[in-house]
Amino acid sequence: MGRKVTIATATLNQWALDFDGNRERILESILEAKEMGATLRTGPELEICGYSCEDHFYESDTFLHSWEVLLDLLTAPLCKDILIDVGMPVMHKNVAYNCRVIFLNQKIVLIRPKMYLCNDGNYRETRWFSGWKKIRQTEEYYLPRMISSVTGQSVVPFGDAVIATKDTCLGFEICEELWVPQSPHISMCLDGIEIFCNGSASYTELRKAYIAFDLVKSATLKCGGCYVFSNMRGGDGQRVYFNGGSCISVNGDIVNYCQQFSLQDVEVISATIDLEDIRAYRNSIRSLTNLAASAPSYPRISIDYCLCPDHDTMLQVSIPVTVQYLTPEEEIEKGPACWLWDYLRRSGQGGYFLPLSGGVDSTCTALIVYSMCTMIVAAIQKGDTKVLSDIRRIVADGEYVPAHATELCKRVFVTCYMASENSSKETKNNAALLGSQIGSYHMVISIDRAVSAVLEIFSTVTGLFPKFAVKGGCPRQNIALQNIQARLRMVLSYLFAQLMLWVRGRPGGLLVLGCANVDEALRGYMTKYDCSSADINPIGGVSKNDLRSFLRYGKEKFNVPIINDILHAQPTAELEPLVQGQINQTDEEDMGMTYDELSVFGKLRKQHKCGPYSMYCKLVQIWSSQCSPKDVAEKVKHFFRCYAINRHKMTVLTPSYHTESYSPDDNRFDHRPFLYRVNWAWQFRAIDKQLEYQTNVEKNNSNSFNSKRKHETPPRQRVGIHV
Repeated sequence: MGRKVTIATATLNQWALDFDGNRERILESILEAKEMGATLRTGPELEICGYSCEDHFYESDTFLHSWEVLLDLLTAPLCKDILIDVGMPVMHKNVAYNCRVIFLNQKIVLIRPKMYLCNDGNYRETRWFSGWKKIRQTEEYYLPRMISSVTGQSVVPFGDAVIATKDTCLGFEICEELWVPQSPHISMCLDGIEIFCNGSASYTELRKAYIAFDLVKSATLKCGGCYVFSNMRGGDGQRVYFNGGSCISVNGDIVNYCQQFSLQDVEVISATIDLEDIRAYRNSIRSLTNLAASAPSYPRISIDYCLCPDHDTMLQVSIPVTVQYLTPEEEIEKGPACWLWDYLRRSGQGGYFLPLSGGVDSTCTALIVYSMCTMIVAAIQKGDTKVLSDIRRIVADGEYVPAHATELCKRVFVTCYMASENSSKETKNNAALLGSQIGSYHMVISIDRAVSAVLEIFSTVTGLFPKFAVKGGCPRQNIALQNIQARLRMVLSYLFAQLMLWVRGRPGGLLVLGCANVDEALRGYMTKYDCSSADINPIGGVSKNDLRSFLRYGKEKFNVPIINDILHAQPTAELEPLVQGQINQTDEEDMGMTYDELSVFGKLRKQHKCGPYSMYCKLVQIWSSQCSPKDVAEKVKHFFRCYAINRHKMTVLTPSYHTESYSPDDNRFDHRPFLYRVNWAWQFRAIDKQLEYQTNVEKNNSNSFNSKRKHETPPRQRVGIHV
């Protein structure tokens, strides 16, 4: 009797609505699974159409083309003699469901709809899908005629069921169902299901990779069994990056897992498990067996198929492995770089353009592009023909083979220091040295004549000429003079991005990169439509503190010595006049708060769901050793005033790689108004009342303590007290 099973799970870099490409990647994963000897292959959530189709799920075309791809899979010769589980949208009784479709030898075995939908963070699944509410129930699903003509089936089971093979039983979860408090795998375990398949589309956030692994391990630690987790990887047309991490767990141990970040479009892992290990593990947990004895049954769909091969005695059972998690610095190095690669090769453009200021943020962005080049060269040297084909198309050279990351960087990355009379020699030199050390095509231009021309137009019309504050101008004049510099840099960025490849004799254009970090977006410390307004921003979801840590890591990893000088420089916009040749403007002084404080404000506002009053109440305790209650109140009020004044900027925020859970991105992640009452009258009064109450309590306690001290014997006069 067979008892050993080889199972494969695929990590795919799918693209929304790319039905041709998605089909080819699915077929490639099936081929690799069969070459590994697997008799079961599972893949990511909605892999046929791509997860991020979003409002395209309202279109009948999306469902039609998904069925057409499934038809190609059903009829493909390589799909023979392997049980295949794929993800696609299905319309049943005029209701759209996110489904798994399981088929074997041109027969659809089961369509299993998602029961619990994800509706937080960047997810909005209930906008397009409904959850299946009929627990342990199935209905007849009438297949499209093009499918029926191949399968010979008119109807197939649709609903919450499991599949019984000759040797075991399989159940299915879809992404969020692993995360919910009452996951289906618990009740399936009690009904004897031994293998659980989960197709997922889970996106990356810093320091969060361990969560999915822990959930998968926990599912089989408590219930026993084999859990096969398949996750999407890559940027499929959105701000998020799906972070791979597909894995296979048996009885509480991870036995195989894939990389979190990679340029590979298809990565398949497999594991061989012994079904008898699962049975022995479960039988030894007596509380589990007692519950199982009275557990309700799932509808079982029996198929004439064995997952275990006829002769399995020679198969080596997979042993537990230790998951090696990336550090946050490595996640910043690799994740945005992979996202940039996906965006570049799918946009049809020829590279990236970055206004390089010589500060921390633009340096981090440049280093991430260099990391992308490093990963491309490494993949090509390992024999990845798809990456080689893509880079040849991007640089318009059919014979090109990159020899080194710096040489590739010169072809696909243009950096430009946009100097003004307010720029310092230090930042100019830092930018130039950085460009030379990573190999970018670097330029230096002056924007002073453009600024003067714009101000001359204003002066001609109004008869007035604005001045900086240090030269006697008012705050309105001062900020206007800063903003015109920032906005002209954006205009020039797009001019050079569109024409630099023409100058260099190559077709196409460059994508403009922004480099505002998540803390500056939260505070609104940026000019609307300035050089932070770009095509995409790889660091828009990363905090200033994490960026500094990344630079320290990157200095050693990529051997870029100039980073040391950049890290020790004060962050500055360099938009106000220099004083005796020295910088007179710093970011933190301009903002009226530190980057450390901004990070705390952001986490309390978003993660802890704090308004002004509750934020004050928390911070008055957290910061009790460093700030008085009055100081805390002023800091909180200042933050919320700035937040209200600048929130409108989030509506035009450059699309950014999502990675920080307190991101203020207005697009999907942070749904809040963009017009506020700036004085927060009711909320600030609540803070003032609480501050007054605390002050009175402290005063009364102090008076009571002093009064008590007056009636005490001084310590030196006490008997038995030694001073």
